[in-house]
Amino acid sequence: MSFRTRRVLFITPFYMLFEFFLLKYLFLLIGGLNEGHLVILTVIIGALHFVPMLFEEKKSRAFTRFLETIDGIWMWASVMFLIDIVVIYLAGLFIGIPQGIIYLLLAIVPILGVYNYHKAHKLVVNEEILELDNLTHDIDIVHLSDVHFGSVRHKEIIAQIANKLDELEDKCDLAIISGDLADGSCAVEENDFMRLKDVKMPIFFTPGNHDFYPGIENVIKACKNAGIVVLDNENQEFKNLNIYGLTYSFDEIKMPTKEELGNSINPDLVNIINYHVPYYWDEFSSLGFDIQLSGHTHGGQFYPVVSIANLMFKYNKGLFKNKLGKYIHVTTGVGSMDTPMRWGTDSELVILKLRKSK
Repeated sequence: MSFRTRRVLFITPFYMLFEFFLLKYLFLLIGGLNEGHLVILTVIIGALHFVPMLFEEKKSRAFTRFLETIDGIWMWASVMFLIDIVVIYLAGLFIGIPQGIIYLLLAIVPILGVYNYHKAHKLVVNEEILELDNLTHDIDIVHLSDVHFGSVRHKEIIAQIANKLDELEDKCDLAIISGDLADGSCAVEENDFMRLKDVKMPIFFTPGNHDFYPGIENVIKACKNAGIVVLDNENQEFKNLNIYGLTYSFDEIKMPTKEELGNSINPDLVNIINYHVPYYWDEFSSLGFDIQLSGHTHGGQFYPVVSIANLMFKYNKGLFKNKLGKYIHVTTGVGSMDTPMRWGTDSELVILKLRKSK
């Protein structure tokens, strides 16, 4: 049983308790519901939360993926309904709220849901310009992260990425994936990423935390079958770039030492460190890395979490430059975490245009 599965099983009782009281107060707004029926609904929601996952961990199937998607959408809706309930009850302390207004406020959630679902599935291409002193000639990189291949977004997201990369092959030199190609919500089989083998530009990938949950060996095998270059605490030169892939470190996985990282620097090239999380930028810059490519945050993915993520992460999304003239780019990612919803962030590929400083 993977770490992700154990984590979901652990929180499911607490999730069900939350859902029971959420449903209780939600139905009170529209007339109430027998507590026995509330318990039945809560049990169904709890089962939907973890039972399909147990099957998906062994082998992914269309039906269990559909159930996982329904669960993900409902998790998002639960957060939105909670906000609705809090607003209605707080406002009700001071003013009387007509029943029609209550219905209208509740109806906003499914309306927003349609927009959020569409936003999460619309892959856009954004651009950033990075000016570098030590660049010998222009180069364009497609930066992406957090694909989260899994139960909620399966082979269709791989095909969607491949189609976009096909469109960009004449204008971009390479693609770099900053971790979480998989998310651990389903098994990863050796041919799951094969559509990417048709992409003409080279693709570099370094594992993030979620890539370990379905078995890192499974993810790496699927990558290699698809012709993806896996940089696992190692570097590779490409044109005027030296790309170092720093694998996410936790538990028994040790991070390379500063000396080892420093030894990977090539002073004659533009040095890029591909690291899933947007941490240690100052340290990496001082070692000599010109660009750090990261993801992980999803930019918060949807409101109000976007605002919370802006407080939690110093570099939550976008391009940043420090006094040394070094850059970090944090993409909001392609896929989505648990729930297939976005609001206030893009599902994006970002073209990083590396140009000689003027």
